Amino acid sequence: MPLPTNCLTGNTKMVDTHAHIDGPEFADDLEAVIQRAKDAGVKKIFVPGICRKDTPHLLEVCNAHPHYLHPMVGLHPENIMDEDYHHTLDELEHIITSPSSTPIIAIGEVGLDFYWDDTHKQEQLEVFEHQILWAEKYDLPLMIHSRNAHSELMELMERHRDSNLSGVFHCFTGTDREAHDLLTFPNFMLGIGGVLTFKKSTLREVVKHSIPLSRIVLETDSPYMAPVPNRGKRNESAYIKSVAEQLAEVFDTDFDTIAHQTTENASKVFKKVTFFDKN
Repeated sequence: MPLPTNCLTGNTKMVDTHAHIDGPEFADDLEAVIQRAKDAGVKKIFVPGICRKDTPHLLEVCNAHPHYLHPMVGLHPENIMDEDYHHTLDELEHIITSPSSTPIIAIGEVGLDFYWDDTHKQEQLEVFEHQILWAEKYDLPLMIHSRNAHSELMELMERHRDSNLSGVFHCFTGTDREAHDLLTFPNFMLGIGGVLTFKKSTLREVVKHSIPLSRIVLETDSPYMAPVPNRGKRNESAYIKSVAEQLAEVFDTDFDTIAHQTTENASKVFKKVTFFDKN
């Protein structure tokens, strides 16, 4: 499999497109976690926002590591009812539009989650669509969370099919059919993480048969879902190497090809990030 034509050979490394590295789980050893990620070949880490109250800290953490940690801003579906979400949306939009030394690279983590219950289904749909409109208005990609909500996700996305939307369907673990549905949105990638390495996971077969490498980005979703051989531990960006190694097996190719192609894929979505530089 040839390497992407516009990659700088020997310089492009892996990108963790989704890591909650601003969370309390990393408060005691953040610098060590970041250094381990760099040592493992992680070139950049993208940090999703999930609520209003944590966003200032997220931005502070990213500002302390410019050009390496890149912030997103969004209201996660599980956090919608924690605050007055109308006020929260206003405040988050103000953050998105405010000048910053570390620009917001995406709207996320946003989406739908009906795993536990769908009591606030309408509120989730309202908030998600509101943030989709941000993505269209400000020409930013979406980092989309979807859990037990595929049909609702597709119905809502269909209404925006003809817009300029791009992004990542985060933490994909679905079926061949679901992969096919999501891949009909040509400017979106599927985020693949630690579940790919789980012994009983069906994701390897779905990836092999239904998802081209040209549509995959790497992610950890740390501190959650650490890949084998670190399953059960706190996940961190350095462990993304295990996901890339598993992808190399699935696609019967070498590790460097996976690193190059997934970074190239990320560069097509996250236009505010400089990927191919001399650092």
